[in-house]
Amino acid sequence: MPRDPYEVLGVSKSASQDEVQKAYRKLARKHHPDRNPGDKAAEATFKEVQSAYETLSDATKKANYDRYGFNGPPQAGFPGGGFPGGGFPGAGGGVEIDPEAAQDLFNNIFGGRGGAAAGNPFGGGGDFSNLFGGGGRPGKGKRRRPAADPVESDVTVPFAVAANGGSVGIEIDGQRIDVRVPAGIAEGKRLRVPAEATGSSDVLLRVKIAPHAYFRREGDDLVLDVPISLPEAVLGTKVEVPTLGGDRLEVKVPPGTSSGAKLRLRGKGANGGDQYLVFKVVVPPGQVEEKGRQLIEEFASLYPQTPRANVAWK
Repeated sequence: MPRDPYEVLGVSKSASQDEVQKAYRKLARKHHPDRNPGDKAAEATFKEVQSAYETLSDATKKANYDRYGFNGPPQAGFPGGGFPGGGFPGAGGGVEIDPEAAQDLFNNIFGGRGGAAAGNPFGGGGDFSNLFGGGGRPGKGKRRRPAADPVESDVTVPFAVAANGGSVGIEIDGQRIDVRVPAGIAEGKRLRVPAEATGSSDVLLRVKIAPHAYFRREGDDLVLDVPISLPEAVLGTKVEVPTLGGDRLEVKVPPGTSSGAKLRLRGKGANGGDQYLVFKVVVPPGQVEEKGRQLIEEFASLYPQTPRANVAWK
């Protein structure tokens, strides 16, 4: 039995979506495989955190969990999801009835096709087709069931799968189905699962993309914020950065890099897009000591600037 998703994320049942997302980001960042290479326990925890967020970030899934737990809402119709779902009562709607096989069983139990006089409590010549909706009479083909209306639902796709393509597992009537996700799929797009796969009706899945611990998407491009110090921005440096594919690259930060400057890594984005590094200059916190202040003032006198000379709001 999986753990309670509230317990996994460390939030209360009254937590807001913003609190749920903040808890998810913190845990995903801590246990991400990129930060814990080869650590199976961290990988398992990361997957558990992803699953918990998928439940609590979806209003319908959250409401169903709060009311029914992991078992989900009960099947409609007979107890256990019987005839209306296409199966025997108690079978959870998962056992399909073949009308011809049912007719043979009916004949063996009630003595052929002699109607009520031959022990047929249903009358009408002992034809099971009226009960199960099929064509069980010899010499006649089976009648096809009318197509059911498509069922719509939400599915949360991991960030990397939405970017690079892959598959996500969903559960329909107790059956696990792997759904293919094309690379670069966008939030709100729909994935169709045909009735042949579900055994009942088409399912239309509205895509929700789980947030990443540190990447964000802009179309097919990925964006990563890279903090650098004031000396690194002025003098230039080299920094190691991650990619969504899992490898890490050493990139050169040119001297004189301002906060907000971008560096492009070609082909490292989603679906053939690029990855952009956005540099954020971080200055020392609090008051600077006298010696540091003198050095900064000397630097300012050597390299005078007017950074707000051409802003639109002046």
